Amino acid sequence: MHCELVVPGLLASPARAASLELLVARGRRDRAPPQSLERWLQQEFGLEGRLPAGALSLLGSGGNPADEVWVRADPVHMQVMRDRVVLAPAGAFAVSREDADALCEAVTRHFAGAVELRALDPERWCARLRREIEVGDEPALGMAGREPTQRAGDVLLTEIQMLLHGHAVNEAREARGEPAVNSLWLWGAGRLPQRTQGRWRSVASDDLLALGFARHSGIAARTLPQGATQWLSHSPEDGRHLVILDAANETLERDWFAPLAAALRSGQIGMLTLHVPDAGLSFETVRGDLRRFWRRPKALASYV
Repeated sequence: MHCELVVPGLLASPARAASLELLVARGRRDRAPPQSLERWLQQEFGLEGRLPAGALSLLGSGGNPADEVWVRADPVHMQVMRDRVVLAPAGAFAVSREDADALCEAVTRHFAGAVELRALDPERWCARLRREIEVGDEPALGMAGREPTQRAGDVLLTEIQMLLHGHAVNEAREARGEPAVNSLWLWGAGRLPQRTQGRWRSVASDDLLALGFARHSGIAARTLPQGATQWLSHSPEDGRHLVILDAANETLERDWFAPLAAALRSGQIGMLTLHVPDAGLSFETVRGDLRRFWRRPKALASYV
């Protein structure tokens, strides 16, 4: 079995991970241009051109995009500063399922068939549109703390913002001292691509775009299990398997890196590859590499 891990933001984390540091030190390193997780997925699944993140995310959530135009329409808070407006993605503040559903229903009702807004989960929404719009492929997280620029989809967005501003959900949120969901970040518009393909037998992730790519490519897709022990118990003994992890998870060493290092040492895994796309780094380790005792582990940040 070849296990491939993708952990964006890993090298920026101050946390130490002894098992992973050992694996990285004993293996081989490869460099590439830094890129976002979304771009990495698009490249690895062989998709050229625009990224239809809305349609693929809907597919990843178990929905059916059909041949419709979908766009990611993630909830955000626009914070008015002294001389500019900056964007805060939903990951920076809490949005309940009830708030998400109520706001999506209000937008869908207001546009009466021209726009259908769905909350795939409280922080990730998508919208069905009558026609394609050019909004770019930059996700909301990549815009955190930045001032959005004028884009083609902003005419539609202005009307949505006015609706959200006066909604009872946002009035209640502000009364509780919580940031209002006063805008959406539109990105990744388009229809499902005709064809994508990946090299893995399975993909495990909580990222809906990754799950959508997997399902569209005919690859077994499932949400992320609690840890590597559970993941190993349900994975075939051969082939390549992709796992996408969140660097903000404080239990990665205990739940993932240590069990995977043990599985490599015992021969249950034949090869372990770690990708950190935003740092442009990959590390590949096989069982025999663990004998390179002269390669001393060091903090992951030192590889940047």
